[in-house]
Amino acid sequence: MTIHLEDYERRRLPGRVVQGISAVLLPYRAGRIDEVGFRRHLSRTLRAGLRPAVNMDTGYVDLLTPDEKRRVLAWTREAVGEHDWFAAGALPASGAAGATKGATPSACAEAYLQEGSAIAAAGGVPVIFPSEATAALDDDGLVQFFRQVAAGAARFIAFELGAVFNPNGRMFSKPVLDTLMGLPQCIGLKHSSLDRATEFDRLDQRDRLRPDFTIYSGNDLAADMIEYGSDYLLGLSTFAPELFAARDRAWVAGDARYLDWRDLIQYLGWIGFRHPVPAYKHSAAIFLKLTGGLESDEPHPRAPQREKWDRQFLADAARRLERISVSETSGSK
Repeated sequence: MTIHLEDYERRRLPGRVVQGISAVLLPYRAGRIDEVGFRRHLSRTLRAGLRPAVNMDTGYVDLLTPDEKRRVLAWTREAVGEHDWFAAGALPASGAAGATKGATPSACAEAYLQEGSAIAAAGGVPVIFPSEATAALDDDGLVQFFRQVAAGAARFIAFELGAVFNPNGRMFSKPVLDTLMGLPQCIGLKHSSLDRATEFDRLDQRDRLRPDFTIYSGNDLAADMIEYGSDYLLGLSTFAPELFAARDRAWVAGDARYLDWRDLIQYLGWIGFRHPVPAYKHSAAIFLKLTGGLESDEPHPRAPQREKWDRQFLADAARRLERISVSETSGSK
């Protein structure tokens, strides 16, 4: 798909209300989960007016134990309360029945439904995080898998992402996407190709088949995709939740400050999500410590780390954030 300049202008949707979900960083301190830091950052995300997503890639879901995931769900339910929902990554433990390469679609779906059940019980909506088992399924198997997930789950969000984020990631074919958009239980798709043209394809397909189906952009390198019909579920928003909330409201209001806030988000994306992309979690921790949001900038002990000089880039972004007012950014969803 070739995108021309006139296509961008034609597609722009001024004043559109944006649905923002922030994948919340799980902070670490002295090699252990920083519960106090997580609770504080989660509360900050909610005060900014963003819906949280936990146990996602930004929350090291592939590195957490089952007990750690349950603890994060409990903390999140406590913060969000019973009158709203949050998103949470559903990823069966490595080696669990149905979660390994070669598992049948039925066994794979059962493993995910068990994870999803715990998430739903905590008030969350499962995000079907890719695994070795789902990566091994062909299109027919993947269609069968999602149909069985839909048969056992009240709501879920599908997730396609590029291998640059996770070796089990894949882009879905048109038949798989058609199936997802035809399942009422699937409320949306988190799309992380980091490619504008591919995301525009998803938006076009959504508009044709099911206008109420949400495309949650995972493109941390394209801060303007909200202008064209995408909502978002991003790890980048955990760097500065108030900045994202201010940007979203400015777009709705036609506030000229939108451009400043959008451009700073883009700058943060280019810095935080440069190669190797999975190290963005460490970038987020560094930036949050620099801006006073966390006391420690440690990543998970087994996660990729940035070089020491990375702090220079992030310190520059922090100074730019100080110079751009994001006052009056607290709000309600």
